[in-house]
Amino acid sequence: MTLTQLRYLVAIAECGSINAAAAQLYASQSNLSTAVKDLERELGITIFTRSNRGVALTNDGTELVGYARQVIEQADMLESRYAGRGESRQRLAVSTQHYAFSVEAFVNVLERCQASDYDFILRECATANILEDVRTFRSDIGILYLDDFNRRVVERAIGEAGARFFPLFDAAVHVFVGEGHPLAGRSLIHPEELAGYPRYSFEQGTASSFYYAEEPLASIPHSRNVRYSDRGTLTNLLTSYNGFTLSTGVLSGEMQQGIASIPLDTNDRMQVGYIMHAERRPSELLEAYIAELHAIIAANPTVEARAE
Repeated sequence: MTLTQLRYLVAIAECGSINAAAAQLYASQSNLSTAVKDLERELGITIFTRSNRGVALTNDGTELVGYARQVIEQADMLESRYAGRGESRQRLAVSTQHYAFSVEAFVNVLERCQASDYDFILRECATANILEDVRTFRSDIGILYLDDFNRRVVERAIGEAGARFFPLFDAAVHVFVGEGHPLAGRSLIHPEELAGYPRYSFEQGTASSFYYAEEPLASIPHSRNVRYSDRGTLTNLLTSYNGFTLSTGVLSGEMQQGIASIPLDTNDRMQVGYIMHAERRPSELLEAYIAELHAIIAANPTVEARAE
């Protein structure tokens, strides 16, 4: 087993494809494939399963990648300290539900990064993808929410991913509508008043489940539903059509104009936080990102921030 093999292994796991990893590393696909086969033969395990969509880690492969990351991080530190190599390549990968504050924190850390060699990756994706990205070490951190309805199911999935949940803030459920919406001038909205309007929600893909929805109260039946996959589409829908969505009440910068955030008359609360794999040791960039999350949240009056 060599350090190069371990670097190849981690790159393939992060990219989900041998071709993509080879391009990223400026190496040949055959070298990476050989490295994986040699490791599998040496360790007596299957590291990846292969399909037309790329490769996916097996359970043994996930465990091996966790150890490989630790070895690589320690080797990079040694090289930086004693080999006169200077600073090592820095990396930050974030998988998140569609929250503006998580993007803002990412951009702030990127702007302040002084390294000459880095990889920054931001994935706004479905809840199941967040869990899988953290489980397979594809992402350093995942951001999602819990409430009384989904907590048991999602916490079990977090545990099965080998991860832990760290609360960031608690928030009352708010209704987002366009400023021209008939309910936009209300100071409080009752749930039954939403029945006649389209409900907007983020599409969750093949793992679609009420428990994995990004919006609270997703299990309550609604006759008119519109699903989408990015925040830009949500903004356009809210400003041009009389629908609604439910969220934390934290409006993104692009939503400050033309969209109203109104409390919903319900006892339900949202707890937004981040998950990290239990075997992951936070890098300086990851620590900076978490600190930035807390700073942005602390400056927002609509949420109840949790202490670090």
